[in-house]
Amino acid sequence: MSLTRKTLLLLGLIFLAAPAFAQVPGFQIPVIDGIRGARDGREASFSLLLIIMFTLLSLAPALVMMMTSFTKVVIVFDFVRRALALQNMPPNQVLFGLALFVTFFIMAPTAKEFNESALQPYTRGELATTKFIDAGMKPFRDFMIRQIGKDGAKEIGLFINLSGKNRAEIKSVNDIDSYILVPAFMLSEIKKAFIIGIVIFIPFIVIDLIVSSTLMSMGMVMLPPAMISLPFKIILFILVDGWHLITYNLVMSYNGGG
Repeated sequence: MSLTRKTLLLLGLIFLAAPAFAQVPGFQIPVIDGIRGARDGREASFSLLLIIMFTLLSLAPALVMMMTSFTKVVIVFDFVRRALALQNMPPNQVLFGLALFVTFFIMAPTAKEFNESALQPYTRGELATTKFIDAGMKPFRDFMIRQIGKDGAKEIGLFINLSGKNRAEIKSVNDIDSYILVPAFMLSEIKKAFIIGIVIFIPFIVIDLIVSSTLMSMGMVMLPPAMISLPFKIILFILVDGWHLITYNLVMSYNGGG
């Protein structure tokens, strides 16, 4: 059964069961009896906050990939799995879950700054919606600018040229629009992830070469080298505590601003 059919079946069961639940003593289903105007600014800001939060939740996967460290982390972890020649171990769900929680850890200071400088003042009615968006984007813009650094000038220049903007109008990185900064940041993260992936591959390629040369010198050309080299790769990875080293260096690459 496809996912669409399962979803429709679940919705159908919910609608069919709703009248039965309504007749259960002590069980109440909330009813929306109308829409009224906000009585004050605090009520209006809270309503707008709910709308914005639901919008952000629907865009959350894209925002996580575009404006955080998730892209780089998940690519590096996938490179590790490919370098070890493990097809689905760890499984994709485990790999993505680990990358997601590592991303939460890396982005915690940025999220804290967003909460203190934008979200809390907005819920208290101290910020208008437009100022809330600007204040909320600032911590993430600072994070992306800090990570792009001088090495990402090429990516920023690429999207400035594609947008047709005059470089003379841009006096500092703060003058760069977000629609230019976000794809430049993503390209920079992908480039750094591939560089790290090449470094990860090198020791495992050496093991493959040694095993292949040994088997050929012994005349065992019919034995797949990958079958022999795989245990040695895993043993090496365990001995150096590979997951610890990779996770540590990924986190420190953001703490160090590169």
